[in-house]
Amino acid sequence: MKVYNSILGNMNLSPEWKQKLNDAEIDYIFLDQWTAQKSRFLGKGMSGTEYPIALARHSQIVDGDIIDYDPDTKKAAVIRIELSPVLVINMGGLADKDPQTIIRIAVELGHAIGNQHWPAVVKDTKVYVPLTVDKKVMLSVMETHHIEGITYEFQKGLEIIPFLAPHEIRRLFGGAGQESHSHKHDHGHIVHCHEHFHEHCHEHSHKHNHDDCTHSHHHHTNND
Repeated sequence: MKVYNSILGNMNLSPEWKQKLNDAEIDYIFLDQWTAQKSRFLGKGMSGTEYPIALARHSQIVDGDIIDYDPDTKKAAVIRIELSPVLVINMGGLADKDPQTIIRIAVELGHAIGNQHWPAVVKDTKVYVPLTVDKKVMLSVMETHHIEGITYEFQKGLEIIPFLAPHEIRRLFGGAGQESHSHKHDHGHIVHCHEHFHEHCHEHSHKHNHDDCTHSHHHHTNND
């Protein structure tokens, strides 16, 4: 069985590849954002074909990466990354409040998020919180605190990518977005690996899970 050791290009980032694949038969390999952090895994295309992938160390897979292309048959295999939803908290409604109220509500929100050990990215008047536990649990926490003057909802990961900087994308999705083939080791990431090889990761809870790279101190972390 053929083993795929390199990324040929990216259909989202390269106009040349986008045009080349315009009339190609594409077998999409869908990965969740956690599997996308690994350098070695067995991918499965929509056709049912299995793709053993073993990339070089420090490689970072992003959505749209091409692992196989045959110009004669016009067939290609492309990786698609399914990003998890993100809880978007909008604090824009506080703009006309007095400073004391804004500070109080901001501290209340910070306490609510911090008490759950949820990572977060603050961008303008919005706070982005990645999906770390079940949606219902996160919504229940927000409803229980009932913080005045804010609104919140879940949005698709791909929908918020355009509004975030590369380092913010990495904090929310562990590098799975379409920013670049970055190899940086950032201790602010949600994904916290003690070695650059993404399979050698430890979950910072009371158990060690070597398949997932979720950095969480919460006892109810969802690693699915």
